[in-house]
Amino acid sequence: MPSSPDPSPTQLTLPDGRVTLTGAAVLDDPRYANADLVPVPVERRTWGVYNYLSLWVGMAHNIPSWTLASGLVAIGMDWKQAVLTIALGNLIVLAPMLLTGHAGTKYGIPFPVFARASFGLRGANLPALLRAAVACAWFGIQTWLGGEAIFLLAGKLLGHGWQTAGAVGGYPWTQWLSFLLFWALQLLIIVRGMETLRRFEAWAAPAVLLGAFALLGWITDKAGGFGPLLDQPSKLGWGHEFWKVFFPSLMGMIGFWSTLSLNIPDFTRFGGSQRAQVRGQALGLPTTMTLFALLSVLVTSGSQAVYGTPIWDPIQLAAKLGSTVGILIALLTVLVATVSVNIAANVVSPAYDLAHLWPSRIDFRRGALITGVVGIAIFPWKLIADPHVYIFTWLGVVGGLLGTVAGVLIADYWLLRRTGLDLAALYRQESPYWYTAGWNWRAVTALLLGGLLAVGGSYGGPFPADGLVPWLKPLADYGWAVGLASALLLHTLTGLRARPAR
Repeated sequence: MPSSPDPSPTQLTLPDGRVTLTGAAVLDDPRYANADLVPVPVERRTWGVYNYLSLWVGMAHNIPSWTLASGLVAIGMDWKQAVLTIALGNLIVLAPMLLTGHAGTKYGIPFPVFARASFGLRGANLPALLRAAVACAWFGIQTWLGGEAIFLLAGKLLGHGWQTAGAVGGYPWTQWLSFLLFWALQLLIIVRGMETLRRFEAWAAPAVLLGAFALLGWITDKAGGFGPLLDQPSKLGWGHEFWKVFFPSLMGMIGFWSTLSLNIPDFTRFGGSQRAQVRGQALGLPTTMTLFALLSVLVTSGSQAVYGTPIWDPIQLAAKLGSTVGILIALLTVLVATVSVNIAANVVSPAYDLAHLWPSRIDFRRGALITGVVGIAIFPWKLIADPHVYIFTWLGVVGGLLGTVAGVLIADYWLLRRTGLDLAALYRQESPYWYTAGWNWRAVTALLLGGLLAVGGSYGGPFPADGLVPWLKPLADYGWAVGLASALLLHTLTGLRARPAR
């Protein structure tokens, strides 16, 4: 196949801009390469616009996405303010998503290998493990919610005894059983590999969307239309009280997908073209998240008209369905939605990240199993008990830390290297990406300082009222933006003093 000139004899740049290795490239160092980490061959980069669109539809349509609007309304926003906050947050996070995703499609590499260019062959484990830890926590949260769906909806089918079984650790043992069954189901799917995930997402996305509209149709019919909740005024207005809540909430919404803005190369490495991943993500992320938030508001409005109180949890609402068939359909929809987002967003990344930590011993499947174990160990039911802790503390702090990593990656790849990488050198110790003992301390410094500025002033929940570092408290409400901007600036300025490796 014709190619454009390339300075490295180990790689070819194809006419569409994607890069592939030549026969001269040998990636045989088990410390840095295994079958899951090496570049995806061009012939296997087959994902098109629909695959990325369906990926985002499948990831966006899930229980936490549904209840995001409820969390914002619970702290005083009206439905218009909540949907606006969610829509704006997802438009903003789309930008770093596309910028980091470019490297995956161009070079066929996953996120931890991409991070080697900026952090070093060993240093890349720092952002990779940070991302993996967050993903493990999210995996646990989603699995707990999926298990709760099985517990509640199965209870409608199996009778009163299922939901009133003896308590263990504060919950009926049948709920723990539901949690473990759902946990095992997800791992059975993911151990079959990325191609299985692609096929699953392709049919899961429309199925979940149809299920959500079916729930909307059902509640509309019972309510005779919408109204009560949509007419409720904002408790915050549009003045100072609103803006005081808006910015940390916006950072929380960005934090919701800030994880994927780092490891999106794990998916775009299979892209058939840059156009496919850009169009698929631009059509999939902001539109579906906004639509799902609007659906949640409309359905909840209908539930208030029917039951006298707003029911934000779709599982609790589905449990009120009168027919066995309806409950089974609702159960299947919730399970497919949760499996779809959890595997794609919260298992793929740590599986690659953990494989990167010890390539000769941990492959993609073993990494997925480790993720599953850690996801239980972090007690996910405690993380989502309070919307203030969930939005401001959990999402805000996570977003701030991961924003710093995104800032380093974007600065290094786009501003310093102008998207040029030596692909084979990313897998060799004898290469410019070795830096100092495998670490690029400039990148680590930018990450640490950016992280301090982003989350050092965190307050509320488990943090002191005046902030961890009081003089940084004014920055805490803008954690993701502060982390990304400061790390990007620091890494760019220090990187300009040393010519980056190609």
